Amino acid sequence: MVSLDRTADQLDPAFVPTHVAIIMDGNGRWAQQRGQPRLFGHRAGTENLREILRACVEFGIKILTIYAFSTENWGRPPEEVRGLLSILRNVIDRELEELNREGVQLRHIGDLSRIPDDLRQKVLSAIERTADNDRLIVNVAFNYGGRAEIVHAIQEIVRDGHSPEAITEELVSHYLYTSNLPDPDLIIRTSGELRVSNFLIWQSAYAEYYFPNVYWPDFNREELLKALFHFAERDRRYGKL
Repeated sequence: MVSLDRTADQLDPAFVPTHVAIIMDGNGRWAQQRGQPRLFGHRAGTENLREILRACVEFGIKILTIYAFSTENWGRPPEEVRGLLSILRNVIDRELEELNREGVQLRHIGDLSRIPDDLRQKVLSAIERTADNDRLIVNVAFNYGGRAEIVHAIQEIVRDGHSPEAITEELVSHYLYTSNLPDPDLIIRTSGELRVSNFLIWQSAYAEYYFPNVYWPDFNREELLKALFHFAERDRRYGKL
């Protein structure tokens, strides 16, 4: 069991995951508990991200992937979808300069074709602006789905004329949105739900999962630290003895 009073200086760098991915779940329920609309929770979740980014740098995590908007989220009420798109737009406008100063490299994984043109250009500009930063890579999964990603990879493999015999796990990985990045070591889903929800389903083959019973707006530095100590106690055998 992980002691609740352990501190960051007790983290062994050898056991800190290189790549952490987070399913940021529970914003709506967090808001409803407070008698507020769901978008109130989404905004709070966005504010919470600042603390987690700083904590990732502090703890030595090199790559963070966040599940911001799934391909299935288009099925939510139109006002909520519009609100989520507006939040992304506002976050880029408000946070880009500070993220760039802090050495954060922003990347997008998913399909930008369904995003409004002005927002798509903001995302692409943010990616270009931060491309040379290397303190922390942040993959924003927006309009992302794991199955759609694999289908897209297969389509690109076929378009490029690869023979069936040439298709290997390495080749498929090369065509995924996360090409040239290591697979996630640790995947965290907040809110206590025990589902992967179509997130990084190829890349998560040997990831460790952690399901804290905390809604995303309350998942703070201490909760991330607790997750890292849990990860450090796992015995990762990758199918071997």
